[in-house]
Amino acid sequence: MRLEIWRQILGWSGAWWFLVTLILGQAVAPLLGLFVWRQVPGAGSEISSYYLAVVCVALLTASFENHTFAQAIYSGSVASALLRPQPAVIGPLGENLAIRFWMFLLGIPLLVVAGLATGVRFEPPAVLAAVPALVLAAVLHFVFVWTLAMAAFWTERVHAVVAFGTVLIFLLGGSAAPNALLPDPLRTIAQVLPFRSMLGFPAELAVGNLTPAAAATGYAVSVFWTVVLGSCAVGAWRLGVRRYTTVGA
Repeated sequence: MRLEIWRQILGWSGAWWFLVTLILGQAVAPLLGLFVWRQVPGAGSEISSYYLAVVCVALLTASFENHTFAQAIYSGSVASALLRPQPAVIGPLGENLAIRFWMFLLGIPLLVVAGLATGVRFEPPAVLAAVPALVLAAVLHFVFVWTLAMAAFWTERVHAVVAFGTVLIFLLGGSAAPNALLPDPLRTIAQVLPFRSMLGFPAELAVGNLTPAAAATGYAVSVFWTVVLGSCAVGAWRLGVRRYTTVGA
């Protein structure tokens, strides 16, 4: 895994201009949300902190397997991964982590400028409490998008499938609006689905506006969906490889 990540980091080092477009694509929606919600009467400074944290989470958890892994299926190059004496997930995961590394590194100036412009400050204990949630969010987002990207085994419309999942993350994950500002029963639905765990939950922890009980519940939901989506990814891979091998034969 270490060698794969390093190989991918070197491979993506020459595509910084393309990485900048990916960063802007991930940051535009939260920054627009920041601008809109700051105009709402009564909105406190926590809104600015929250959306800046969302930008950071988005950069560290972004997944593009519909462009990387799915294209390997369409081109047939995924066959080489099946012949290697290692889990096939090593390649997609290594490329995913390398892209996230470059996106966060190149996105630091954007985060600094946005933070200075809004006067955002984070408390270190709250940020530390959000780190495990950020790790779970990164895992969840990867297995979610990777599972959707495996639709490429059955259809050529994988981008539409992943786009639908991206819309759900935007609407229910905390980018369109913080979870606390959603009306019932939408707020309750968003709290039990995995999308908030992929984006909004780590940001809420970093801001420090969750009670211990709410934080514990959020972590329980994140762990539950990590197990569920991980099982779905394994099942989709086995079914997809079976179909791929049959078609190839």
